[in-house]
Amino acid sequence: MEKQQILTIIKSYISKMPSLPTTVSKILQICNDPKTSPGDLNQVISLDPVLMGKVMRLINSAYYSLPNQITSLVRAIIMLGINTVKNLAISTAILGNLGKKNNFQALNMNGFWRHSICVGVTSKLIARHRKVDPSLLEGYFVAGLLHDLGKIPLNNKMSDEYVEAISLTDKEHIPLYKSEEQVIEVNHAEVGKLIIESWKLGKDTEDAVYYHHALDEYQGEFLDVVYAIAAANIFANTFEIGFSGDRYPEKLPDSVFKYLGINWDYLEGIEDQVNSEIEKAQIFLRVAS
Repeated sequence: MEKQQILTIIKSYISKMPSLPTTVSKILQICNDPKTSPGDLNQVISLDPVLMGKVMRLINSAYYSLPNQITSLVRAIIMLGINTVKNLAISTAILGNLGKKNNFQALNMNGFWRHSICVGVTSKLIARHRKVDPSLLEGYFVAGLLHDLGKIPLNNKMSDEYVEAISLTDKEHIPLYKSEEQVIEVNHAEVGKLIIESWKLGKDTEDAVYYHHALDEYQGEFLDVVYAIAAANIFANTFEIGFSGDRYPEKLPDSVFKYLGINWDYLEGIEDQVNSEIEKAQIFLRVAS
């Protein structure tokens, strides 16, 4: 099958996925306004009982370990922060659409999401180490969480070919995206970009998803995010935290480590912290799903 035919199949699959709920779209719109206040979000979320329940469950979960229960939605939004609420809404929509077990034929669902969470929390830790604006940290988590999203449609629509691609990776000791291109002619980064574009999740996330295996080609404005996700992905694969089919990742260019101000000693040193953060993030995703 030719690449264009495959892309047509994948695009059809993506087009048939439910669009982002109205509430989530409205939240994204509000959060893109620098003048947004917790009151603005309160007005939208209070009209969506399901999402409101998730916000309240999250603030009162072990993720935050607060001494007293929070009962006010506005207070919960203030304490969580606008970006955390936005990313909870995004995660809820994505897990609702793509997190189901029947979407995983060639890959193990639990291993996939653990890998994805690992990349999310690791990229967030790297960003914090670099003293990135705290209000942006959750964006690193979501970009990392979604970096391999394109594997799900490939896995679902072309499961036999995807098993073949994973086998080729193991046999030839090559990165999975290269075996995807050999077997299916499309790699997961290309497919992931289509999903992020369809849902309008932001250029920073789109670039991280599309370029995390093509760092030399990147010339955009979100180098911090793209590099952090690439480094976190190498970390997750090398330390085998979760599994997304990629046992033989490419070596990360030294220039990426230099830009981020980290090295392998730093990554090895945060392994325990990463595992602890993964357990906390599992709570976040359980609330979202």
